This record gives sequence, structure tokens and C-alpha cells, in this order.
Amino acid sequence: MRYFEKMKGHTQSPPRVNKVEIFWSWLGSFLGITVVGLMHFNLLDRSAMIMIIGSFGASAVLVYGAIRSPLAQPRNLIGGHMLSAVIGVAAFQFLGHIPWLAAALAVSIAIAVMHLTKTLHPPGGATALIAVIGGDTVHSLGYLYALIPVGLGAVVMLIIALLVNNLAPNRRYPEFWI
Repeated sequence: MRYFEKMKGHTQSPPRVNKVEIFWSWLGSFLGITVVGLMHFNLLDRSAMIMIIGSFGASAVLVYGAIRSPLAQPRNLIGGHMLSAVIGVAAFQFLGHIPWLAAALAVSIAIAVMHLTKTLHPPGGATALIAVIGGDTVHSLGYLYALIPVGLGAVVMLIIALLVNNLAPNRRYPEFWI
């Protein structure tokens, strides 16, 4: 019975975010995804490489919309994505012939490693998963996937986060680097 009582929750929903905060979150995410997207479609798409991956959408929520969260800090953004990418590629290379197992191991090992390295960034789980299920374009990159699109894209999003999040007088980013 106590087990199911835990599922009721024990606090109230957080308060609404004010319109100014919403504007800065919108602007940062728009610019961050725009720059990564432009790099993809104008530079790399012609070479059959990718720059934009789905997990960057979730990173945008954190680094532009939840900037005080420990999960949104530079160490977590860069480290979480890059470590997870390497783990995802390794899982595919060792177990790609059993995709459901490779996917499960990639995500779960990525979570464990992010915990161990203090780089927990929830989109990192998706980055590891994309390395397994991303198809031939992703698979052909091998470990380069950790650098382009993952590392470079995360760095671009970090630069935009540093620039935009510090424009507003009552916003400050990051909370910590290391």
C-alpha cells in the first residue's frame, strides 16, 4: 500500500513562468536550433553528414527554458551528450544485430555513466538511442557521431545559451561550469 501512496505526489505544481521569462526561453531556443539547423542544411547536408538530431530539442528546453537546473549546465550539456554518443555508437557496433538490446543498453549505460561523471543531461539518453536507431546516415559516422553532430551541435547551443541567457538583467547562465 505504501508503495502506491508514493505515486500520489507530495508537492504542488510549480508556479507559472512570467511572460518575460517565456520570451527569453523562446528567443534562445529559436536562435540555438536555427543556428544548428542552418549549419546542417547549408554546410553538412550536401556532404551527407548530419548536424541536427532530435535530442537537441530537449536540450533546448533545458539550456534556454530551465537555465538554473543542474541538468542544463555546460558540463552536463556537453559531457552528457558526448559520453552518451560514444556509448550509443559502441552499443550499435557490438550489438547492432540485436537492435532492441543495443538500444536498451545504450540508454541505460549512458544514464549510469552520466551519473558517475556528474554530467546527467536527460537528452543524452536520446543521443545514445539515436546512435543505435538513427539509420545508415548516423551509423556511417561511427565515433565521429560524438563530434559531429553531437559535440559541435552542443557547443553551438551552449554559445547561444551564454549569449542570450545573459542579455536579460535577471537571468544568469551558467550556474557552474565544472
